[in-house]
Amino acid sequence: MHSMFNGDFGVVLVNIFLLGILFATGVAIARMRSLFAIVMLSGIYSLVSAAWYVAVDAVDVAFTEAAVGAGMSTVVLLGAMLLTSRTAKPEKFFFRLGPMLVCLATGAALIYATVDLPALGDASSPANTGVGFTYLQVAWFDTGIPNVVTPVLGSYRGFDTLGETCVVFTAGLAVALLLGFGERSLAERIRNEGRSGGHSANKTAAARDEDPS
Repeated sequence: MHSMFNGDFGVVLVNIFLLGILFATGVAIARMRSLFAIVMLSGIYSLVSAAWYVAVDAVDVAFTEAAVGAGMSTVVLLGAMLLTSRTAKPEKFFFRLGPMLVCLATGAALIYATVDLPALGDASSPANTGVGFTYLQVAWFDTGIPNVVTPVLGSYRGFDTLGETCVVFTAGLAVALLLGFGERSLAERIRNEGRSGGHSANKTAAARDEDPS
């Protein structure tokens, strides 16, 4: 009974609670038709995912999920929503059966793949006995930074992190350009040209009426 109330049991409860929120949010997203509500729930899903990553000591992944998933992706989806209808069309059950089977098969495969994984915090796991243990020994002497994740991302994996940053920046810039210079801007320009053309035609007609010559 004492083992049920130790620190490990508390971590398990937190993980189950966060995963339950993720499951409920995913079900709500699948059942909704309002695109605005779906985008907002997607942002909540990313924030809860970031909290769960922190709970399992994956702070770097949590930071990326919060910045890209909850921040940038939400803004991009809100901008894209302005170019389409606000409500998704209802689909027949037959067309939803295929994606549901794919999700179930993917979830079963992921669960099966996690059976052989070491327990969280296992000192004999490859992550703690291989290169990760080396980073723990040399990171402070090489960089003087107490947080081991920071020198790994910024120094030992500096080129990899730079490549990821460039990819995310390029993707965001491309989406911003598409939203800013795509069909929406073209339609706005045509509308403005139509208005200016109508005003100029009215001014020309008024000038002719004032000057009969």
